[in-house]
Amino acid sequence: MTPAITFDFSAKTVLITGGTQGIGLAIANGFRQAGAYVHITGTRSEPRLYEDDLSQFTYHSVDFADPITTQRLASEFPNLDVLVNSAGTAGRDEHEPAGFRRTIEVNLIAPADLSFALFPTLKASRGCIVNVGSIASFLSLRRTPAYTVSKTGLLGLTRTMADRWAIEGVRVNLVAPGFVDTRMISEITRSPESLARLTGHVPSRTLGQPEDVAHAAMFLASPEARYITEQSLVIDGGMMLR
Repeated sequence: MTPAITFDFSAKTVLITGGTQGIGLAIANGFRQAGAYVHITGTRSEPRLYEDDLSQFTYHSVDFADPITTQRLASEFPNLDVLVNSAGTAGRDEHEPAGFRRTIEVNLIAPADLSFALFPTLKASRGCIVNVGSIASFLSLRRTPAYTVSKTGLLGLTRTMADRWAIEGVRVNLVAPGFVDTRMISEITRSPESLARLTGHVPSRTLGQPEDVAHAAMFLASPEARYITEQSLVIDGGMMLR
């Protein structure tokens, strides 16, 4: 029997933005199970206001559309080993200036601000950053222009930060999920017909699970990936082949 892949993040401090549901929560649970002290962010005032039990994490209420709260969050970490920029948004109003701007602020500007602010702390621990991109980092999603622009920009940001900070001992990588079974796409997957159309674009004919992305993110943050930086790992069941 092939042994299970395990990770050890004992006594490491990890911050996962947007860790209250979906991919972010799966990543948070993965690091917690591997022994890390896990901090997560959400937009609601208290963690009890979410559907899932978040009591195992240290919760921070942050609106990433507000640069002041982003900087305040960074100031709360005197030490940090791993930063996972997972918080994101997409909206139906992205063809309007205000909606476009908010999506860019949350998905691209905030990860940049937080990474720049926490760089000295990560440098001290020789830590790393994992950005959560999307297949939209490589493909156009015409209904969500700001989401597409922000995830494409996050790919470029990953590469430039990795290039600049490699000499300082800070690695920066990106995971790029395809269609993952989360609440974000629940409207599409609610009916069997819509689900069939969606998975018809995927060679594996299945949706990914949040844990698929979590395992990839944990690998990129682990010592086993010590010589990997500026990479983008696509997790899409082969969809990029189409």
